[in-house]
Amino acid sequence: MSTNWRELFPTKLTFVIFLLYMSLFIGQGIFVTASQESNNSYGYNTVTVVLLTEVFKLIVSTCLYCRDHNLRSLVRDVHKDRNVLALYMVPAFLYCLYNNLAFVNLATFDPTTYYLLLQLRVVVTGILFQIIFKKYLSQRQWISLILLTLGCMMKQIDFGSFYSDTNDDSESAAIQQQQSLNRTASNAQIHGKNMSGFDFSLSAVFILAQTICSCLAGVYNEYLLKDKGADVNIFVQNVFMYLDSIVCNAAILLLRGELLDAFSPQNLSSIMRFSVLIIIVNNAAIGIVTSFFLKYMNSILKTFASALELLFTAVLCYFLFSIPIYMNTALAIAVVSYAIYLYTQSPVVNLGKVRPLANLSDAGARSTDKRKLLDEEAAESDLDMV
Repeated sequence: MSTNWRELFPTKLTFVIFLLYMSLFIGQGIFVTASQESNNSYGYNTVTVVLLTEVFKLIVSTCLYCRDHNLRSLVRDVHKDRNVLALYMVPAFLYCLYNNLAFVNLATFDPTTYYLLLQLRVVVTGILFQIIFKKYLSQRQWISLILLTLGCMMKQIDFGSFYSDTNDDSESAAIQQQQSLNRTASNAQIHGKNMSGFDFSLSAVFILAQTICSCLAGVYNEYLLKDKGADVNIFVQNVFMYLDSIVCNAAILLLRGELLDAFSPQNLSSIMRFSVLIIIVNNAAIGIVTSFFLKYMNSILKTFASALELLFTAVLCYFLFSIPIYMNTALAIAVVSYAIYLYTQSPVVNLGKVRPLANLSDAGARSTDKRKLLDEEAAESDLDMV
């Protein structure tokens, strides 16, 4: 068996997008964790940070669009495709919940456990992918997805309990068993973080909700990028997403009664710190890179990119936060890595109506070629009438 790199990454630029996506997501968990107080809380309004991130994404996408166009053209395109703008409210709302839950869950779980638990979305993504795109996964692809899920479940296994001799009634065995229990309890809450996975509490509900939001938003966003909005400039699509996201986050602040207070000098000063600003910049880059990822690759490969982040996150957290790597984590990462290798033998290819991306200048140009022809024909008909 040989790895089908050409099917995984049609062009060199798609491979660069893949690496960039992974790097930015690894940074997300680390930056958010580094910005927490000693009691794992946040000294700033997290919803305001998410809202400012969406504003920053909107500004960047507008600037990228205006490299080859002008603001008047952007307003015209937004008005012309307002039906697509309405459709983007669905993934915008789901991503809004996902981004806000990320802060909540990273306050409960260490980054490695957080990313492992999020991999439960893999099988759900596979099912949604088949339903929406009518592209059925092969047996090998499903095996790789199931292995990926099983690898994530290994995070919850306490391998230390297998070494205890439950049939030995000696005093030394009892002491050894008690020490093992104490070590397990302390390991589960190092730095006040849950490192054992699901514990059937409210934190499990939150991580499940974030997982579902990720699955639905990713697949539906890919559907808009490749089908319903395939002829729309990708930067205009990003503008649609971020406009809707700003509305959703503002609505959350309004429901919490924090809309005005969120932008008070005191709250803004708590955000204007490097440890928080880097989160805004990094998450903004994630949003823009994700749109390219879903348009020119697919949501299945996106889940494997997220799983591959585990290895690097575990190593970096060990050095940065002194979070140890235990046997269950190491085995979970090993199984996840093999699942990724297995998937590379028979990857999913789903470009829809989109052609492979060779360079970034093509991203905006290709989606507007058809529109330019229509605009030119309309202009010529107007001249004829004059």
